[in-house]
Amino acid sequence: MSTDDLTEDLTRNTANAPPELLTRSFFFLCAVLSIFTTLAIIALLVTEAAKFFSVTAPLMGIEGETASVVEFLTGTEWIIGEGKFGVLALVTSTVMVTLGSAIIALPLGVATAIYLSEYADPQVRSLLKPALEILAGVPTVVYGFFALIYITPALRTVFPSIGTFNLLSASIVVGIMIIPMVASISEDAMSAVPDDLRQAGYGMGATKFEVSTGIVVPAALSGILSSFILALSRAIGETMAVTVAAGAQAKFHNPFNPAAYLDGGSPMTATMVNLLTGDITGGGLAYRSLFAIGLTLFVITFAMNVISELVAQRYREEY
Repeated sequence: MSTDDLTEDLTRNTANAPPELLTRSFFFLCAVLSIFTTLAIIALLVTEAAKFFSVTAPLMGIEGETASVVEFLTGTEWIIGEGKFGVLALVTSTVMVTLGSAIIALPLGVATAIYLSEYADPQVRSLLKPALEILAGVPTVVYGFFALIYITPALRTVFPSIGTFNLLSASIVVGIMIIPMVASISEDAMSAVPDDLRQAGYGMGATKFEVSTGIVVPAALSGILSSFILALSRAIGETMAVTVAAGAQAKFHNPFNPAAYLDGGSPMTATMVNLLTGDITGGGLAYRSLFAIGLTLFVITFAMNVISELVAQRYREEY
């Protein structure tokens, strides 16, 4: 390479350096801002929740009413007027909605993903997948009113004793909401499976169904399981749909009792909304309980995301 060529390359690299540095700096700031926002939210939840508990409130300079950590974590009654703050009454309703939505969304989502990945023509897939993802763009409060106006009356024809606000209706509507997440992520994982594996199955005489369920699904298992965890995390954190459909009466339920789904409940997110829209005193015990519930919800969703990452690493296949 001649001296002129070296000079030209050096000039070109120098000219491109400022835009590249600016781009890298911009993305770095975005990453730092995301981390800072997350840490700020965690700090807010921890500091405000500490003011709620009798163990840590004196350390924060809080005088007056406080709640016991043991009572909060093991209590089964949530009655603010009587000073009862048992978060299990809220957690059980949240678990029931999550389990009910999982029964609906997980099999339907995987079946939809198998069809889109293995059976649908490219033109059909290009139409169905965006149409399916439109469900994710519908406001959640609309889902709540849909459950209240259509799903609950339909359920009443089968279960006459069902209440106007019930956990079964909330579970169904949340299940419908998270189907696009399960289907989309699972379909992406299945589409990433190399065609060589499919062709090997066909070469062994396997049918389309056997290749889809016996080769493609196991090969994409890490992505499918990750979609399950992420969808259930979304179900746990859902707010407006369960607020409208499930009601506001906090009760301790047995999550494995099918009859309990016919009754109303108040999941953690719905309780937080009802507290914020009620007549609570800023800085009072009821107000501080918001952050204790929020911290509990954060710990649960964070644990599920960690589990999702561990599962993805455990079952990840590299081709």
